Amino acid sequence: MENNTHEEEKRLKGQIEMWEHIYAFVDSMALKCAVELGIPDIINSHGRPITVSEIINNFPTTTSSSSSSSSPNIDYLTRVMRLLVRKRIFSIHIDKESNQIYYDLTPSSKWLLRDSQFNLSPLLLAQLDPWLLNPWQYMGKCVKEGGLPFEKAHGVEIWDCALANQQFNHLFNDAMRCTAEIIINAVLVKYKDGFNGIESLVDVGGGTGIMITEIVKANPHIKGINFDLPHVVATAPEQQGIVHVGGDMFVHIVEADAVIMKWILHDWGDEDCVKILKNCRKAIAKKKNGKVIIVDCVIRPDGNGSFDNTAFAFDLVMIAHTSGGKERTEVEWNTLLNNAGFPRFNIVPIPAFPSIIEAFPE
Repeated sequence: MENNTHEEEKRLKGQIEMWEHIYAFVDSMALKCAVELGIPDIINSHGRPITVSEIINNFPTTTSSSSSSSSPNIDYLTRVMRLLVRKRIFSIHIDKESNQIYYDLTPSSKWLLRDSQFNLSPLLLAQLDPWLLNPWQYMGKCVKEGGLPFEKAHGVEIWDCALANQQFNHLFNDAMRCTAEIIINAVLVKYKDGFNGIESLVDVGGGTGIMITEIVKANPHIKGINFDLPHVVATAPEQQGIVHVGGDMFVHIVEADAVIMKWILHDWGDEDCVKILKNCRKAIAKKKNGKVIIVDCVIRPDGNGSFDNTAFAFDLVMIAHTSGGKERTEVEWNTLLNNAGFPRFNIVPIPAFPSIIEAFPE
């Protein structure tokens, strides 16, 4: 009888967990709803907890008619907020006399404020947009038959899609920009001594130069080189201490004392990464103590750190959205770097999702 009870408990626990997994997407979509409506910003603008009615009264005005069919649905919003309170995105304060519910920000929702220096709203809106959600519908097919989920969903790879579609390019670039600002800040806080002795630094795949600009501002002794495809650097703004250079990292990388790459290698398979890293090695060959600073994820298979679950999820994002990209374990980084001529490396944790992998050619 005791064994039967234990088995029933295990079976029930499994069912509970499966229901939660099946509807995990609801949390993300409710969060997207709140961001699209500007709810974190509305609460923040009041400087105090506010009611559902106050939230609705501050929705951006639209040109739609004022008929009842286009009026805000208070019941819908109350239920969305109820879920997001349960998920600790917002908090509630209940007035005992009036029994009125007031909603406030939490440390989580403060990361969604559009005017904040560090704002993850663009990443949220990009990842939950149909452009990036549709490829997930092809994951099973690609596991069984091979191929790229993004290409099966849209007919082209993600980089070609961004080049051809201005709306998607803007969405994607905004997401990359918001994460760059967060990660750069973490790098400059935790790795500030790592830039000592570097006179020239090339940011490979640096986009419009956000990261290299901030590094040079914090380290004025460094000559910064922003290196990316010609059409990318063509739109980069001029910055003091920064030179923009167009090129192809698979062919040649300009010379410098050190190379930095943020979220570049995880977009590519091992063979392509070795090509990129070998070109990095050539770029720093004339510097006695040259190094490559890789800002990327390190998966810890048995890890229980703050970002370890996100690392596993992000690895599948690489399947869905890139052309063979992957997140790597320390063992996989070791193999990759050795194959590219970097026998020595250090992993430096930073207060952000990725880590720094400091690689040396000798």
